[in-house]
Amino acid sequence: MRTTSNPAFRKLPEMAGGYANFNYGQGQQSPYGQAPAAPPQTARPMTIDDVVTKTAITLTLAVITAALTYLVGPPAVGLALPAALAALVIALVIVFTKKVRPALVVAYSALEGVFLGGISYAFAAMFNPGIIMQAIVGTLGVFAAMLVVYKTGAIRVTPKLTKWIIGAIAGAAVLMLVNLVAGFFTQGGLGLREAGPLGIAFSLLCIGIAAFSFLLDFDAADKAIRSGVDAKFAWYIAFGLMTTLVWLYLEILRLLSYFSSSD
Repeated sequence: MRTTSNPAFRKLPEMAGGYANFNYGQGQQSPYGQAPAAPPQTARPMTIDDVVTKTAITLTLAVITAALTYLVGPPAVGLALPAALAALVIALVIVFTKKVRPALVVAYSALEGVFLGGISYAFAAMFNPGIIMQAIVGTLGVFAAMLVVYKTGAIRVTPKLTKWIIGAIAGAAVLMLVNLVAGFFTQGGLGLREAGPLGIAFSLLCIGIAAFSFLLDFDAADKAIRSGVDAKFAWYIAFGLMTTLVWLYLEILRLLSYFSSSD
C-alpha cells in the first residue's frame, strides 16, 4: 500500500495488499492465536457516492460559513485567527484518534469556512476584491484538472512519485517555518512570502505541490473504495480533500495578491 501525504488517509486501517475491510476474522487468526468467532456484521462498504456526498457536504458548509463571515465586514478579519486555531485543534483530534467522528469533520469544515472568509476579506480589502473569485475559480480548475489527470492515467501514482511529493511537502513546510522565524529578525524574513520574484516562485512551487497532492489523495480514496472499507470512512476522505483544497486556495490567493500589489 502506498503512503499518502495527507494525514487524514493514514487513519484508514491497513493490511498487506491494501486497506482492510474492517471485517476482522475472515479466514485470519485472532491476535491470541485462537480461532475467531463468526465475523461481526458491519456497515456497507464505502462507494464513490459516499465520497462525493461527504465531500460535497463539507465543502458546501465551508462555502456557506465563508460567505457569511465575509459579509460581516471588517470584524471578519478578527475571526480568522481564532477559527484557524480551533480548526487546527479539531484537525489534530481527527488525525490522531481512531474513531470516526463526522461531527468533528463538520465542525472543522465550518471553522475553516470562517477562517477563509476572514482571510479573503483581508485580501480583498488590501488588494483587489476581484482576486477572491479568481482564486476560487483557479482552485476549482486545478482540482478538476488533477482529477482528469488521475482518471486518465496521464500521471501514475508510483512509490517514487509518492516519496517525491511527501518530501516536497516536508521541504516546503520547513522553508515556511524558517521564513517565519527569520521574519522576527529581518523584515520579510527570507522573502518567500513577499511580492517579488522569490515569493512568486515559492508560491508557484507550493501550488504545484498542492496540486500533485491531489493525486495521492485520489489514489488513497480509490484504493479504499476497492478494498471495501466501511462507508463511514468517507468522512475522513472528505476531510483530507478539503484540507488540500484550503491550502491550494490560500496559495493561489497569495500569488494573485503579488500581481495585484504591483499594479
